[in-house]
Amino acid sequence: MDVETAKEEKKWFGTLLSYAKGSGGKLGISVVFSMISLIAGLVPYYFVYLMLDRYIAGSLEKDFVLRYSIAALIAYLIKAVFFGLSTAISHHVAFNVLEGLRLKVADVFLKAPLGEVYSHSIGEIKNVILDKIEDIEPPLAHVVPEGAGHILLPIVCFIALALIDIRVSLAALIALPLGMIFMMLTFKLSGKNMEKYQKANAGMSSMIVEYVEGIEVIKAFGKTGESYEKFAGSIRDYRDFVIEWMKSTWVTMKLAFAFMPATLLGVVPVSILLVNNGSMTVSEMALSVMLAMSMVISMVKIEVFSNGLRQMQYTVLEIKKFLDIKSLNEPATESLPGEFSIEMKDVHFTYDESQGEVLHGIDLTIPEGSFTALVGPSGGGKSTVAKLIARFWDVSSGSIKIGGMDIKDMKVEQLANIVSFVTQDNFLFSRSLMENIRLGKPGATDEEVKAAAKAACCDEFIQKLPDGYNTSAGEAGKRLSGGERQRIAIARMMLKNAPIVILDEATAFTDPENETKLQESIANLTKGKTLLVIAHRLSTIKNADRIVVLNDGKIEDMGTQEQLMERSALYNRMWQAHIGARNWAAGSLKED
Repeated sequence: MDVETAKEEKKWFGTLLSYAKGSGGKLGISVVFSMISLIAGLVPYYFVYLMLDRYIAGSLEKDFVLRYSIAALIAYLIKAVFFGLSTAISHHVAFNVLEGLRLKVADVFLKAPLGEVYSHSIGEIKNVILDKIEDIEPPLAHVVPEGAGHILLPIVCFIALALIDIRVSLAALIALPLGMIFMMLTFKLSGKNMEKYQKANAGMSSMIVEYVEGIEVIKAFGKTGESYEKFAGSIRDYRDFVIEWMKSTWVTMKLAFAFMPATLLGVVPVSILLVNNGSMTVSEMALSVMLAMSMVISMVKIEVFSNGLRQMQYTVLEIKKFLDIKSLNEPATESLPGEFSIEMKDVHFTYDESQGEVLHGIDLTIPEGSFTALVGPSGGGKSTVAKLIARFWDVSSGSIKIGGMDIKDMKVEQLANIVSFVTQDNFLFSRSLMENIRLGKPGATDEEVKAAAKAACCDEFIQKLPDGYNTSAGEAGKRLSGGERQRIAIARMMLKNAPIVILDEATAFTDPENETKLQESIANLTKGKTLLVIAHRLSTIKNADRIVVLNDGKIEDMGTQEQLMERSALYNRMWQAHIGARNWAAGSLKED
């Protein structure tokens, strides 16, 4: 472990509180209230001692009992009230921290290159954002405030025992060193496996998500047995690892729990000896035993809380790896281009250095208000070019400018506002169709949303749904067909009305009945806008101002439909294949 990593690990609690939205001071108040609560809980013991002392001396009176019983009750009420206040405040802080962490992780992913996001599995991301962050709440809400109080309580009890008799206070610590040794051994053995545990847990979560997400494909191809075995195997491996881990710490953990709180092991016999030789009264012995028993409760709590605190430390450090993902660089001030032409100059790009370049020196200018199409074989780099313009990734070298301004000189949110991107596979959120469309323009009225839906040929099928526009799209939009999801995404784009529109075969899943209408709507919407279309069906872009042929990460040719038909062999082959595919039907091929 390097020095910087060690420093970061020491600062983990400060990192956690930095997401408390200014509630760190409240956590301090919660700690103080917890301490008051626990100390108040000791006061009744003193009153019992006074009454017992009077009783042994034969001078106990009803008024004295009544007075100190009421005082003990008040002390107990103070204990209960301050414990309640401490817990309420600590939970408020804890949930503020959870909210801050989740929003920050989401913001990091929003501003990070897609490659950084895709490098983490869905299960891993879900495990961190939902489960791991949630795991912080119990220790933060209970361990920190209550733990601080339970650390103070044994100290106060030790001082009180010392005031009674120093020998009794020292006797209370007889078993402590041995318990501490076993606890440290437990932590050492546990620490070696904590990182492995985190990885095993994340791996199991990823496998569960993969199995559930792919259940349709698994059933369709009859792979149920094989896939289920892989899924069940990951769970068994996790179970076996955890059991082996627990076995490795079982003995030392139990010994730690046995010896650390064993204050009575020394206090009781020493107190009896002191009473026998006249150095201590019976009432003082009773008080000593009550104080020692209070220490037992706190010592047990400290052991439990220390494990929770350690778990929280590992969780925070794991979350911090996500928080430290490098974001796309942004300028300090906002600035927008005066016009919306696009210029790519000597653009090179690679997703992974080990796999080599995907784009090799792309030079392309798209005039403002023009209709440009990208065509070419699969894997040629069409979608990569489009995603680079939207700055889903940063170019490896070269530059991309909009209106003469490098997109790196714009804030990510500003760039998103001027570029609409519609792909074949569009994600819908599990909320109403109205709200899914409104994402294009959050402040839009219901009438504006419905107008966009009509323009995208959505209104007819939405009106047939049980709750109309208030119908939920379902998880990831699964209540809708592929064509319906795509039309909702196009309606969202139409509502956004951005000056630059990028369409990745936006009508691929649309039924023939609505495709012509939709194409006309898109054509009307994109008039005067800078339009870039990635086309697989070449008939949809034959009227483009310019068609760019991409092959193997390079621009092979560009021009109008007529020009490319004359001089581009690749475009000709693609066109003939497209025409042939349109005329083909299942079962139309017959043996000669």
